[in-house]
Amino acid sequence: MDVVAGRAVFEDSRRLRVEGDEPQVVVFKHAIIATGSAPSPLPGLTLASDRIMDSTAALEVPDIPDRLLVVGGGYIGLELGQVYAALGSKVTLVEMTDGLLPGVDRDLVQPLARRCEKLFAEIRLQTKVTGLRETSGGVEVRLGDETLLFDRVLVAVGRRAQTQGLGLETTRVRANERGIIAVDDRCRTDDQRIYAVGDVTGEPMLAHRAMRQGRIAAEAIAGRPVAFDNVAVPAVVFTDPEIAWCGLTEAEAQRTSRPVKVAKFQWAASGRAATLGRSDGLTKILAHPDSGRIVGVGIVGPGAGELIAEAALAIEAALTAEDLAATIHTHPTLSETLMEAAEHLLH
Repeated sequence: MDVVAGRAVFEDSRRLRVEGDEPQVVVFKHAIIATGSAPSPLPGLTLASDRIMDSTAALEVPDIPDRLLVVGGGYIGLELGQVYAALGSKVTLVEMTDGLLPGVDRDLVQPLARRCEKLFAEIRLQTKVTGLRETSGGVEVRLGDETLLFDRVLVAVGRRAQTQGLGLETTRVRANERGIIAVDDRCRTDDQRIYAVGDVTGEPMLAHRAMRQGRIAAEAIAGRPVAFDNVAVPAVVFTDPEIAWCGLTEAEAQRTSRPVKVAKFQWAASGRAATLGRSDGLTKILAHPDSGRIVGVGIVGPGAGELIAEAALAIEAALTAEDLAATIHTHPTLSETLMEAAEHLLH
């Protein structure tokens, strides 16, 4: 494998121009676009200042701000907000919708929201930032009719695909207005020679999905009969407590009129959770009412990101609630909560 350093731009469907110290043209038979994503800016507000951070800059801050404003109550804002709160910052978080983690199951969000209310100085929902101004003492932020002063502002309002400036217009690759590249189930774009994987192909923008797509693209180029046909792509919010889910959610089932049976197991009844002093967790399973096939799982609590793998396997393998309930789980462990929730579905 040869590694070529520089910025690559498509000249056509067979050639790349690599710009750098030693510009060159690379001729290829197939290409894979994997340029990822970048933090989205705050819509309508621009202020060039070291005090305004995105999620990348927030990992390189030379000092811990005393007063930090986090704009965005999604997973990035909550993860980094908790980090800074643990380091001693007085964190204020604003979110324009009526709840944290929009789109995530409310049963899973509730324990995290209670935790954040204790960790953060303030959480303001249904609040928009309408103005930013740097002063000698920090950043003045206008929130509705109120102006507050912060040492730093972390903008965490999502991510956007990095596809601008790649020269895609010289190929048959099709991207939408958000820069998301359309691919088929083999990760191939509308240009038969060019594939795309990862964040440039849209949601969910998760590293493990990108890795699976990368394998699919490589095998497809090698001529193997493959397809990205995974039923469940697990997602994890690495907060305290962690939240993880895969498959269908209860809200999606209601919105699409899909019949499901729902079972919830509170970790207050888990011996292992009791020994950890963390009885605020919950394991939730959705199954088809007739077949009993597991179609969705959500978990909130310490280690949820580890536990969700079993749930993803259950969905991929089309296991039923009875299969999961009949599988012996080690006692006392948090993994038992999946078995217990499955047993609830049988009664």
